[in-house]
Amino acid sequence: MKNKKIKIICTVGPSTLKKKFLNFAKKNNVSLLRLNMSHLSKENLIKSIKYIKNYCSIPICIDTEGAQIRTKVKKEKFINLGKILIINDTQKNFNLYPEYIPDRIKNNDLLDIGFNNLKVKVLKKIDKKIICKAISSGKLENNKGVHVVNRKVKINYLTQKDLEAIEIGKKFKINNFALSFTNSIDDVLDFNKLLPSQNKIFKIETLNACNDFYKIIKHADNFLIDRGDLSKDVKVENIPTFQRKLFKIKNKFKKKNIYVATNLLESMIENSFPTRGEANDIFNSLEMGANGLVLAAETAIGKNPISTVKFLSKMIKAFKNSKYKNLRYF
Repeated sequence: MKNKKIKIICTVGPSTLKKKFLNFAKKNNVSLLRLNMSHLSKENLIKSIKYIKNYCSIPICIDTEGAQIRTKVKKEKFINLGKILIINDTQKNFNLYPEYIPDRIKNNDLLDIGFNNLKVKVLKKIDKKIICKAISSGKLENNKGVHVVNRKVKINYLTQKDLEAIEIGKKFKINNFALSFTNSIDDVLDFNKLLPSQNKIFKIETLNACNDFYKIIKHADNFLIDRGDLSKDVKVENIPTFQRKLFKIKNKFKKKNIYVATNLLESMIENSFPTRGEANDIFNSLEMGANGLVLAAETAIGKNPISTVKFLSKMIKAFKNSKYKNLRYF
């Protein structure tokens, strides 16, 4: 463990697409720079790649949108309990993405929107309009994930934008790609076929992927536990159990890698220092066998991206120097 390199993966966004951060990153052991297609247009993807390559040689990873439903909202607002909402109205104030999703929504579907507690029930469909009622109040925001609570909706494993982003990546000789919302062995095999010679990371953020992980892990080398979206499928209180379950399987395959993401240093989006709970969470993940840690909003839009990376480096060093570093939960 002492000589094992634990990777720091940083998501690049408005806070870090800057010369100062990129120069810092290349001198401070950042292993990978993640570009999240859920928040990037194709045009901005090209601009981001060019900018990064101009200032540092850290490898770039294009992270696909994958099989997720997202909101498209013109004006963000707070929705009170009982409020009637119309998805796909004539003004296009509130819609769902990818474009084919409204056709796959059914009466009585329960939609869990974003991470601010907003939940709606589909009352009826009139032509292409979907009439919903808020059954839990919360904020309706743009480009937030939507989870259909009551059933599984068939979603293509890649969006058209993903396919175009992959071609852009190939053009710029990007060698790292992540598949979001890996659901099955078929998704893994299809992504492997699409990118046969590139490094691939398969994101584990669905119940299906957790249940099939023992089979999935045999067909790939690199995995990422995205605890945010996974919590929509397995509930927040079950995340510790599922994280340990995945590491128990991973530790039987010594050459496989698992990275951990979501809320590692969430408080440092605003603050210049972490919480003790965050420090403990990071240590626990390393103790379980994490091969790398992923910073998302902390570096993409946070106020303190450099301080965040510095603290993560300190935690990795503290773990490696700890007398408990050789412990395993299983």
